[in-house]
Amino acid sequence: MRTAYKVRAYPTFEQAALLSRTFGCVRVVWNRTLAWRHARYHGERVTTSFTQANAYLTAMKATDELAFLNEVSSVPLQQAVRHQQVAFTGFFTGRARYPRHKSRTGRQSAEYTRSAFRYRDGRLFLAKTAAPLAFTWSWPDIDPATINPTTVTVSRDPCGRWYASFAVDADDPEQAPATGAAVGVDVGVKDFAVTSDGEKIANPRHLAKRERNLARYQRRMARKRRGSNNRAKAKAKVARAHRKVRASRTDFLHRASARLVRDHDVIVIEDLAVKNMVRNRSLAKAISDCGWGTFRRMLEYKAAKHGRHLIVIDRWYPSSKTCSACGHLLARLSLSTRTWQCPSCGTRHDRDVNAAKNILAAGLAVSACGGDVRHSGSSRVRSPVKQEPQPARAGIPVLQGGE
Repeated sequence: MRTAYKVRAYPTFEQAALLSRTFGCVRVVWNRTLAWRHARYHGERVTTSFTQANAYLTAMKATDELAFLNEVSSVPLQQAVRHQQVAFTGFFTGRARYPRHKSRTGRQSAEYTRSAFRYRDGRLFLAKTAAPLAFTWSWPDIDPATINPTTVTVSRDPCGRWYASFAVDADDPEQAPATGAAVGVDVGVKDFAVTSDGEKIANPRHLAKRERNLARYQRRMARKRRGSNNRAKAKAKVARAHRKVRASRTDFLHRASARLVRDHDVIVIEDLAVKNMVRNRSLAKAISDCGWGTFRRMLEYKAAKHGRHLIVIDRWYPSSKTCSACGHLLARLSLSTRTWQCPSCGTRHDRDVNAAKNILAAGLAVSACGGDVRHSGSSRVRSPVKQEPQPARAGIPVLQGGE
């Protein structure tokens, strides 16, 4: 199993200067190689392999214009070319968007492999540096001297914070004890998540809470002259405000996903198309603030790590409009309707709790029929529940009375 430890780093003035030059060289290599590949494909209609891209890097370093590329370690530059090759592979297979140019104002990073760093007794020495890179270890139950990192990624946030990420090949952890519980989870905006047990996880709305301060910092930055030191300071304050929002959201998502994985053997969620949902201008900010995509990825890797089962059902499954008691399917249910009464059996439903119950029932049916478990491919998962006609029963939608 592969894991990573991300820590705060505190480089010296000389180390910060060298790393900043390395970030700039990585950015130059990435952007020039990307432009070369783009022009080569559209001009000559040929694709570029990693070997060809690496040869182009060697040719760039041999020119007088880019001779400064030789002043930093060659490993981060080669890793940039390798990462770009992986990015293009993901694009051509439909798993990622087209690679974009790197900006000097965004997050900067450089990856070092074992040939470009030494890690001894918990001390990290990067290539072309004499002193170890100071960092703060945040896991008291793990001795930093015992880990054996395969790669080290040094990064700097737009707000100026430095980080180091250690990628480690670790043993598979012990499986969590079985609980015998299964849960369906329906995510939303009003409540972040509602479970089939009736529990409602409140939406903390991290961005909305800090929106006024963020807007004030942005107004102050807009008044500063471009290129001035005051504008750079104001921009760093905006970046710090965004970092606090991001950190609070990530902490909340980690706690919520960890509790669900710890307390349940089977977790069932819907396959939401978040990219399409944020196109709604009225809800885009609220949906983005929830972090549903990150929440699903956390559930996926934590469930795999601890031996749990994550089942993803079809996004088109009518979980909200189906009666979880008798299976009656409403012809229409507006988004503003939060509670409704089943016209068939008379059961009164909370919209979100009812949806979570139906998600759980559909997920268990998918698992029993050999459907997709921990699905991570196409977003339109065809559930066995929808492939075979079945009689009306609790949790299975059946359109009745011509509705």
